[in-house]
Order: sequence, then C-alpha cells, then structure tokens
Amino acid sequence: MKKIVTTSLLVTACLCGTLTSCDIERLPNGSMSAEQITGDPLTSLDGLVDGAYAQLKDWSDHMHRMGEYAGDNMMIRGSSTDAFIEFITYSRTPNNYRLQAFWDYGYKAIAQASNVINMIEEGQDTEIDSKLGECYYIRGMMYFYLCRAFGRPYYQAPDKNLGVPIVNGTPEDMDNLQLPDRSTVKEVYEQAINDLKKAETLITENKGPAYASKEAAQAMLSRIYLYMSGTYDNPNREYAQLAVDYATKVIKSGQYTLLGRSDFMNYNTFTPENNKESIFVVKRVATEFSGYDHYYGIGGMYAVVGGMGWGEMYASAKYLDLLNETGRNDWRPDSKKIVDARANFIDPQYVQDDNGNYTPVFRFIKNVYDASGNLSGFNYVQATLKQNGGNYTCTETIDGKETTYTMTAIDADQQIYSIKYSDGEVYTGVIDYQIGLNNAFPMFYITKCSGEGEDSHLHSPIISRLGEIYLNRAEAYAKLGSYALALTDLNTIRERSIPGAGYASLDATNAAEHIDKERQLELAYQAERTYDIYRNGNTLVRRFPGYQQATLEVPATDYRVPFFIPQSAINAYPSGCTLTQNPTSDAGVILN
Repeated sequence: MKKIVTTSLLVTACLCGTLTSCDIERLPNGSMSAEQITGDPLTSLDGLVDGAYAQLKDWSDHMHRMGEYAGDNMMIRGSSTDAFIEFITYSRTPNNYRLQAFWDYGYKAIAQASNVINMIEEGQDTEIDSKLGECYYIRGMMYFYLCRAFGRPYYQAPDKNLGVPIVNGTPEDMDNLQLPDRSTVKEVYEQAINDLKKAETLITENKGPAYASKEAAQAMLSRIYLYMSGTYDNPNREYAQLAVDYATKVIKSGQYTLLGRSDFMNYNTFTPENNKESIFVVKRVATEFSGYDHYYGIGGMYAVVGGMGWGEMYASAKYLDLLNETGRNDWRPDSKKIVDARANFIDPQYVQDDNGNYTPVFRFIKNVYDASGNLSGFNYVQATLKQNGGNYTCTETIDGKETTYTMTAIDADQQIYSIKYSDGEVYTGVIDYQIGLNNAFPMFYITKCSGEGEDSHLHSPIISRLGEIYLNRAEAYAKLGSYALALTDLNTIRERSIPGAGYASLDATNAAEHIDKERQLELAYQAERTYDIYRNGNTLVRRFPGYQQATLEVPATDYRVPFFIPQSAINAYPSGCTLTQNPTSDAGVILN
C-alpha cells in the first residue's frame, strides 16, 4: 500500500509515494502510484506537472498580499479582521494564517515538483525532459520567492542569515522523520539558481505564459542575480553582469514584445495567451471564482467591479503623485486625459447627483496632529469650490463652521492650486470632481488586478513580463557603470507610458532615484515593491493618508523586513529537529 503523508511540518499536506494530478485549469483531483508513473512516464507527466502548477494558484494570492501590502503603492481605509492587516501595519507576528498558507502552498509546489524530478529519469525523451524542466522551474522559482519573504536582503551577510529549509521531495522514512533547519540565504539562492539553470537547459517548448519556459527561467535568473547585485553604493559587479546577460537572453529571444501604449493601458484585460508581453503568469480561470467568490480575488480588495469586490484599498497618494509627476492625469469623465499610461489602472469613483452632475471640489492633503501637537498622520480634504471670474476660493466646513480659503494658482492650465490652511501650512492640491468616500478616504480604485477577459476580478498573477526585464537590465547596467546602456533600457519603458518624457541623462548621482521610480511606476500591484525597497538598502516611507502608521519608517536593517516563520510550522517540526525563527528585535539582526 502506498503511503499518503499528511503533515504540517513544511506543508499542510504532502504526498509521498503518490502524486497529485491536476489540469492547470482546475484544482487537484486525482492521484497516481509510483509504479504507474515510472512505467509510463510520458502519459503520466502532464497531470503530475499540472498538479505542481495548481499549487501556485492559492499560493499566489498570499504572495501578492505579502509583497504589495507591506509597500507604499496602496492604502487601506481602516482596520481589518483579515490577517493581511499585519502586513500593512508591520505588526509582525508568526501566528498569521496567510503566512502559513504562503509557506504551505510554496512547499506543496516544491514537494510536487521534487517528487516528479526524483521519480522520472532524465534523458529518456526530449518531451519528458522538457516537462522535468518545468518542474525545476517551479521549484527554483518557489525557493526564491520563499527566501525573499522569510530571509534578509542578499547584500546583508547571505552566508550567515537564514533563508528557508531545502527539502527536495517528501521524506521517505516518516517513522523516523528528520527535517533540516533553514539553510542560509546564500544556499537557498544557489538552490534556486541551479534549478532554474537546469530548467533553462531542459525545456525545449514554449507553450505560452501559463507554463514554464526556457525564457521564463532566464527571466527569473535575471531577477535573482539582480537581487544579488548589491546596492548602488556597493554593487557586486559579477552578479550585475549575470543579471544583464540573462535579461539580454530574454529580450533577444524574440518570444515577447512590449505592448504599445494603448494596449498596455488595457494590460489587465488581456488573457495570458493573448498577451505577448507576459513571460510567466499563474493562470486563473473564471470558473475558479464563481459568484460571490469574486470578492476574494486579489482585485476584490482594490475595487468594486460589476458589483463584485470589497473596494477597501486604494492607490496611495505617494503612487498618485508619481503618476502625476510629469503632468496631471485627469480622470474626470468629461475631460479625461491620461499622461502616464499606468494611470489608466486607476479608477476614481466620482459622485453624481440625481441629475447626473458632478460636484467640483478642491482636493488636497492636510497634516493631522495629535493632542500634543505632534504630526500623527494625513487626511484628504475635498473642499467646496467657488469661482468668481478667474479667481477661485474653497470652503471647508468643520463642526458647522465654514472656513474659506483663497486659492493661488501653481499651474492654472492643469488646475493645480495652493492654499494657506488654518494650521499655518501651505498645501497644494487640484480642482477635481468630488470622489466618493470610504471612511473619509477618496476611493481611487485600482483595476490592474481585475478585468481579465473583462470578467470582474479575474486576474492571473504576473510572475515575469518583458517590461520588468528591461528594468532589470537597466538597473544592472547602472550598477556596472554603463549608464548610457542603462538609460536606453530605462527610457524604453518610460517612454512607452509617457511619450517624449524620457530622462535626458543618467549617471551615478541620479540612477538609483530614476530607476527605482520607474520600477515603482511600472511594477506596481505585481507584489514587487516591498522587496525592491529593501534589497537596495532603502527605507520604507509611507507619509500619506491611510490606516498605516504614517510616521513609521522601516529601514532595510529593521528586524521586520523579513516575515516571521509561521509558528505552526515551527511547532510541527519533529522532536529533535529545529526550525529557527527570525529575530524578534533589531538586536538579533546580522548585517555583515
């Protein structure tokens, strides 16, 4: 009788001796014995490999929330009973079911891929080898994603800091179970690189972005080497060059094409198979989100679409300011003007009266002070707008008392003005229409994770796309001091979104700022931002309205940069084995 192992040691459930079979369009629904698999590997492999892909579906939800919510692209209107609020507030705890799910599904994918690799002999057939290569990709990618979440940035003592356990397959002897402690960050990166290089060698067929490919492996290698390339102040030239090399392989492969500006503005609506910019995605289908469950897609927190979704998280003021930096994006329906193509993924919820009319307001952000007079946060104000000839005033009513402010033009053509507020501060804002409020926050909906195939919140999470690869190469070139080459790649992406607004020059004084800015604009809501901040030694600053602590700054050296290892995983480790937790204070952090 074949063993089926159920454990919470590294995963909630691993299969030993039998492997899950699953179509990539569905969740797991069957199993096969080892004899069946090895006796007829070609027939068995499709289902087995699709089973590994299936683990990525639930994993990707938690992956997104961990990578994006802890950053500065979004804000939430208030507290939440969901465990993801800990990511937003940096109130790190190990008892978080989303951490556990991310860990579990990650190791399920590793176990499924590893068991296939261990059971099927390489070299029997080109097609078999290619499918084995897909398993190597999934395993390598997963080790990297797990390590960047639970391990410290690579430039911080990677040979001393811990990553995650390396367990390539389910244990054979469950009666005398021994599991390893966490390997170092360096060792886990080496494991991921070796797996991805193996995938690059074995995969011979590109079946589209829903499946691993040689180019997907190269794309992931370009990112991993970029993560290893140090900071701008102290770069590692060897790894920077490797990031360039692998990015170049992808770009020159001819398999992918950057979408034109108009198509890119609708990127979220294209299905993966119809998007030439997508390299690898976690393919989702509408039947997986039937009815009410559309609320629980990634996009459900960012917007309400077709009556579906919570719509409780909005684009941060910081991200909106970046979008408007080269010219105001005007979302008003009767004067819409998108300057930066990426602004098309933002959908402000303008309010109409019973006659279908909009209410003009002057919107700005004001400081909020505590009882002691200390700055404690920020709030939006939408003041009633009044026009007298070519002059504007705005009126704010607080506790029944009206205060009127004279507005001074900063850029009249773009309707940008300033006022001297009652607290003595001068604030700059815009003339706009009133936007609907949720807990006093204007609802700047985010649609980048919704509308695939124009289906509510259907979204196939992006793992790699060509836009990122150009930015990877730009950063790596800059760390090599090849600023002219870096500028070309950087402007390829920037001018796709803002025609004619490419940077005039790039050098050691501005490269970090320009490249980081473009990565934030381009890769927003793809779960990259948090890690981009810390891997280059930067500090998270979120001085904008929202439930987060607006005065909190988190440097890359902070103990809260990596997530805690799930306590349930630690508790489930067998007697005599150790799964080490991350430091719980700055005193335990190793930096060099």
